[in-house]
Amino acid sequence: MRSYTLSFLFSLFTCLSFAQVKVDVDANRLLVPIQPTMYGIFFEDINFAADGGLYAELVKNRSFEFEYPWMGWKHVPEAETRYNTRNELTIFSNAKANPTNPKVVRVEKRDGSQVIGFQNEGFDGMGFKQGAAYDFSAKVRLNKGNIGLRVQLLDAQGAVLQAQDIQPNGTSTWTSVETTLISPKTVEKGKLQVLFLGEGQLDIDVVSLFPQDTWKGRKKGLRKDLVQMLADLKPGFIRFPGGCVVEGRTLAERYQWKKTLGVVENREILFNRWNKEFSHRPAPDYFQSFGIGFFEYFQLCSDIGAKPVPILSCGLACQFNSSEMQPLEDMEPFIQDALDLIEFANGSVDSPWGAIRASMGHPEPFGLEMIGVGNEQWGEEYFERYDLIAQAIQAKYPAIQIISGTGPFAEGELFDLAEKELTKRKPALVDEHYYKPPQWFLDNASRYDIYDRNRYKIFAGEYAAHPKGTERPESRNNWEAALSEAAFMTGLERNADVVYMTSYAPLLAHVNKWQWNPDLIWFDNLQAIATPSYYVQQLYANNAGTHTLPITADGNLMVGQKGLYGTAAWDAKTKEIILKLVNTGTAPATLNLQMKGISKNSIAQITILQADQLEQFNSLEKPNEVKPSASTWEVKRGTLTLGPRSFQVIRIKK
Repeated sequence: MRSYTLSFLFSLFTCLSFAQVKVDVDANRLLVPIQPTMYGIFFEDINFAADGGLYAELVKNRSFEFEYPWMGWKHVPEAETRYNTRNELTIFSNAKANPTNPKVVRVEKRDGSQVIGFQNEGFDGMGFKQGAAYDFSAKVRLNKGNIGLRVQLLDAQGAVLQAQDIQPNGTSTWTSVETTLISPKTVEKGKLQVLFLGEGQLDIDVVSLFPQDTWKGRKKGLRKDLVQMLADLKPGFIRFPGGCVVEGRTLAERYQWKKTLGVVENREILFNRWNKEFSHRPAPDYFQSFGIGFFEYFQLCSDIGAKPVPILSCGLACQFNSSEMQPLEDMEPFIQDALDLIEFANGSVDSPWGAIRASMGHPEPFGLEMIGVGNEQWGEEYFERYDLIAQAIQAKYPAIQIISGTGPFAEGELFDLAEKELTKRKPALVDEHYYKPPQWFLDNASRYDIYDRNRYKIFAGEYAAHPKGTERPESRNNWEAALSEAAFMTGLERNADVVYMTSYAPLLAHVNKWQWNPDLIWFDNLQAIATPSYYVQQLYANNAGTHTLPITADGNLMVGQKGLYGTAAWDAKTKEIILKLVNTGTAPATLNLQMKGISKNSIAQITILQADQLEQFNSLEKPNEVKPSASTWEVKRGTLTLGPRSFQVIRIKK
């Protein structure tokens, strides 16, 4: 009797735990187009995403222009070099020759028997790979004597991995010196050391070390593995350069795109606003070298087939910081910056700014179609300045689409005010941001189902689910966050007539140098990992489709009933139906799929993203804890089981 009761209870539990849902998909009825820009990426220089990250330069403070010129550097030998009048290293002004990069190091060697030099710590060390080549370069001026350079790669303990000697000529003019070093082993936290031999006086600046194996093999270019991960997302656009760095804590610290063009070594270094933003994560050595400037951003967009979406200052500094405003009567520089940027991107080589683009190696236009004015600003002071810039753009370049924003919040008084003002203006796109707990994303998957279709189009420009985590920064990118984002994104795609663009934020974070988490991609000096959220973004972007299709669950939209979320799309390029289905429940769900316009003899290709525990996350040590897997499904079977807490993408040939 007891065994019969247990068996009955087990059978009852099994029946109850499997949600039985009738899902209808009509492949013959196209609804609305899905924009090619639907899924993109948002880049901001936070978490050492540029210097120390995407930009492959290994030397920190290579031009000695940080707030304290010796940041990142150590004298060798330290005591003898600092407190010695015979041989010394000092900071010397070269402002007349280079006003944007005035500081250089002067090497005085009056005693040739002693070897002195300096050592650079890199960005949390320097990653060297066994057998890989690294290009050293520097600007030097040998004023007198015969001083030579001994360039060394060091491991974490200071042991020499490889060394090369360079003998500059004595012309008393600035010249470039270069050499290549090959690391005999893999080192995560190496260093660069430069020793000075002989006697005399030498000035040195722009001390640089790059891996040869960069993206597309470009000399002094971008970190290959990180760019490849961006390319693998197949983004429809890249929004750059931020984010809050656009605004700056003050107007003087705002991002000024014109200062990021031209010869890299002459670009003026800027204090990064994330340097002191968070007292719990201070980064006093965080500056922007602009080795990645606006030309490089546009070039990156071209490389990976993404539309460029630059964001410009509106004349209002970050309202969480100073709220410094440019007077309305003095807005001309900000207006001109916007107009000149469009000319830089699209102008002919005969135009002033188009000629600058061509001189940097890209005579063809970049094809700019969209431009953002302001980032997360709010209130009347924002809209007054936005209007001046937007009106000037529309007058000269009516085809350019202008992006405005609702500020930093997804609801509340500031959001309501922005919504009211923007409804009057009707910009091409309005940027909304959501940094919320996972439950918010589940509850708001229907956010745009009831949206006013006569209002304006949406750019979901920054969003990420913020769950609780452990001391490991990557732990906040757990499966709970990714699963809730996957559910929320069904609502974005289902409402593609309203939502034209979406992007997760932030994009990149160094595991030891971050200021904000969660983040889409985590990296150290040697490797990078895809988070569960990365795979969600990749599955959506790689399976976007061209039009939405009708899909219902038990006659209703698939928006959380029995923990299920879903969207359907038609891909006109591949002639496939694409289903994106999310089960947030703790039990499997059985779907009885009724699909019009699809042959029952079809074999569907399925990609499954799933984890046993909501707390699971990927780390550098365990990068594959949550990773997609592939499967197939025979359409004629009619039923499909979604595993508990899973996200599935199903492609079916029509």
